[in-house]
Amino acid sequence: MSEEDQNAISAYKNGEANALEPIIEKYKRPLFSFILKMSEGREDADEIFQEVWFRAIKNIYRFHTGNFLSWLFRIAHNLMIDRARRGWRSVSLQQQRSNDPDSPSYEDQLPASGITPAEEAAGHDIGLRIEAAIDRLAPEQKEVFLMRTYADTPFKEIAKLQRCSINTCLARMQYAVSKLRSLLEADYNSIKESSREL
Repeated sequence: MSEEDQNAISAYKNGEANALEPIIEKYKRPLFSFILKMSEGREDADEIFQEVWFRAIKNIYRFHTGNFLSWLFRIAHNLMIDRARRGWRSVSLQQQRSNDPDSPSYEDQLPASGITPAEEAAGHDIGLRIEAAIDRLAPEQKEVFLMRTYADTPFKEIAKLQRCSINTCLARMQYAVSKLRSLLEADYNSIKESSREL
C-alpha cells in the first residue's frame, strides 16, 4: 500500500471524516472502468460502484495492508457475482440511463482521463479497438487481465478470488494476452510502422 493511501486510511480511522476523499478520487476511474467492463455496461454499474465504496468504508477497519485497489476490485467482483446470481440483465455502454433521449450514456459517465483533446482524438480509434478486443475475451480471462493490468493484483490473490489454482490463473492470463496479441496484431504493426516514419 502506498504511503499516501496508508496516511489517508489512518487519518480516517482516527476520526477525520473527509480523509478518504483523495483515495476515492484516485481510484474512482479505474474502479468504475473495471465495473463497467466486467458488468458489460449493465444499468446497475453506478449502483455497484456506490455499493463498493459503501462496503469499503464500512469495512475500512478490516483493511490493514496490501493493494487498496485490489481490495476494491475484490469487493466489486463479489458484488457482481451476487447480482449475476439474481439475474441482472446486461446493457450496452452506449445505452442511456433513462428513457430520456437527452440523458447521458454510461460511456459518457466515465470520468475524464486527464489527457488533452488532441491526445484523446489520436488515441480514440485504437482505444476503441483495444476495448473491443478485451470484450471478446472469455469472462475469466477478462477478469484476470483487468485485475492484473488495472490494479497490479497478484496472481495468487486473483486465483483465490476466482477459486482456481494459480496455474489456471496464469494460464488464463496467458490466453488473454495471446488472444489480444492476435486480435490487435494489425494495429500494433501499423503503430510500429508509423513510429519508424517519425
